[in-house]
This record gives sequence, C-alpha cells and structure tokens, in this order.
Amino acid sequence: MAALKPVVIATDVSMHYPARKAKKRTNAVSGVSFEIASGEILAVIGESGSGKSTLATAVAGAAGMHDLGSPVVHGGSLKVFGTEVRRISDRKRDRIQFRVGYLPQDAGSRLSPGLTAGENVAEPIYARDRKFDSHLAGQAVATLIDAVRLPLTTMNKYPYELSNGQRQRVAIARALILEPNLLVADNPTAGVDVTVRGTIVDILAEVARQREFSALIIADELDEARRLADRVLVLHQGVVVGQGTLDEILADPWHPYVAGLVRARELMTETGA
Repeated sequence: MAALKPVVIATDVSMHYPARKAKKRTNAVSGVSFEIASGEILAVIGESGSGKSTLATAVAGAAGMHDLGSPVVHGGSLKVFGTEVRRISDRKRDRIQFRVGYLPQDAGSRLSPGLTAGENVAEPIYARDRKFDSHLAGQAVATLIDAVRLPLTTMNKYPYELSNGQRQRVAIARALILEPNLLVADNPTAGVDVTVRGTIVDILAEVARQREFSALIIADELDEARRLADRVLVLHQGVVVGQGTLDEILADPWHPYVAGLVRARELMTETGA
C-alpha cells in the first residue's frame, strides 16, 4: 500500500506583510521547511513575533488576501493538500479552506454575539449550503458540543452568557463542524483562565485522535506542546531553531533560544512551579 502524501509540505518558505514601500518590507518568516503527515499533529512554539501566527495563516489558506494585513508567501514553496499556496487563485483557495478548520487567535471572543452558541457552530454549514437540512445540522452541532465537553443546554445560550473557556470550546466546535482534514489552531488557550487551559488542550488532543485529522497548533508552553503534538517546530525571529519530538529538541539545545527554554523548564521543575 502506497504511503499517504504529507498534508502540508513547506520548503524554504519566506513570508512578509505588504507595505506601500518595498524598502519597508521585512520578513516575518525566513526559509522555513517542515511537513505535516496525514493524521499528525505539529505544534509550533516561539516567542511573540517569531512568525508563528503568520505561518498558521498561510497554512490555513488565508495568506495573500490582497490587503495590508494579510501576509504574503514570497519565497519558497508551501503546498497544502498538494496545492501551491504561493500566488494561489481564489478558486483554489476556496478548495483548501473547505478542507481546513481554522481557529484564529482569540476565536472565542470572535463569536457572533447575536447568535446562540449552537447557531455560531452551525454558521459554516449554512455559509456553504443555505438549504442544508436543519435537523442534520442540529445533530452535527450537538455531537460537537458534546465532544468539547459542554452540556447540550449550551447550544441555546448566547456568547455573553458563557465563560471565556466555554466560548473557546464553542469556537473549537465551530472550526470542526465541516469535518476538516486539517485543523489550524492559533494559540487555542490564549485568553483562557489558567485553570481551564489544560482542559482545552486535552479536548483538542482527544478530538484529534477520535476524528483522525492532521493539525498545526500554535502552543504557548512546552507542556502544551508535549500533551498535544507528535512533533514540534520551534521558531525564533522567523527562523526554525528546533524541529523534532520535544525530547529530541530539549536534548540538543544548540540555539540560545532553545537553551533558554531548557533553563526555564529546569527552573520551574526545581521550584515546583
């Protein structure tokens, strides 16, 4: 049986944000290479401004959207489901996005306030097909609400009636409602109380195993990456400074940034934090 092709193949990818003057353009990502196999979860870690969100945007098919706030792939090759993202046409972009569930930063705070939680989760269904059977949609929503460990009564509540952690779980359900082959989650625990971050991480890991999709997940902490991912990509100032399993990366901290992560982790262990 032939091996499945990787879902994502990035080869020497460089990205910048558009600027009216070319001289003011600076790379947000420089020469990044990695792959995501079918069914694999890749975590991306790095400090603020390291290019994590920029990379996630591109993999989700949301780069090059013809505005100054949208990053552009200007070097190398980035293929998602075999389609080249660099200079992608709108038609091909739609095909990619149909197969990708995208959870942007602070997704829970972006829910439509005038819709119930259930309506927010179902919204992508009707964006694709306005005539979709409402009973089937309701069943799909209920299944995911249960999968993200929320009571079914949550479906009838509005976002303002929910906690940050509950809203984030609703956003996760929304990102998965079209049964994507690839989930891109940008810092899914951001803005969530520290006491429930572990629950969010566990939910993502559990649902990924159950539904067998691939994922690129931006993680804030090493422990999150360990609990979520098969492999880890470490970015620093837009450049890859570590790649492999977390144990492999920590065992060979050749870059000062990675060495700093190791020292911080050892200090936390010593202090019992």
